[in-house]
Amino acid sequence: MSAPGPINIRPMIEPDLDAVLLIEQASHTRPWKREHFLHEITAPHSYPYVADCCGGVAGFVCLSVLFEVSQILDIAVASDQRGRGIGLALMEFSIDLARRMAADVLELEVRATNTAAIALYERLGFICSGCRSKYYEGKDDAVLMELKLK
Repeated sequence: MSAPGPINIRPMIEPDLDAVLLIEQASHTRPWKREHFLHEITAPHSYPYVADCCGGVAGFVCLSVLFEVSQILDIAVASDQRGRGIGLALMEFSIDLARRMAADVLELEVRATNTAAIALYERLGFICSGCRSKYYEGKDDAVLMELKLK
């Protein structure tokens, strides 16, 4: 797949939500609702961002930073934009933002069967820190991962 055009990562705003919800619904078996994203846009310790690329919203990330702990709450890339570096750009942005916010660690959870995402996180230095058995719909395990920032 060819490289995307320039990737612009910017704060998520309410007019982005139609595109974000389409990506969310195509990416997750239990997708967040509009109210969830509206909360993230206004919550004081939440940092939702979108990746603009190829003429529209190509992906998003919702990051939470509270004191020394930061967490990726949700991340997804449009299915027709995967494999083009957008997920990597969102993750690198999130790592940089968490460091700027003085977090000591960045945590996330990922479906154990999502080997592409796990490989990306490991490439960025994340390590497995635990597992939640049958976490997703009572079937799939969640792999807990973390990246030490300091």
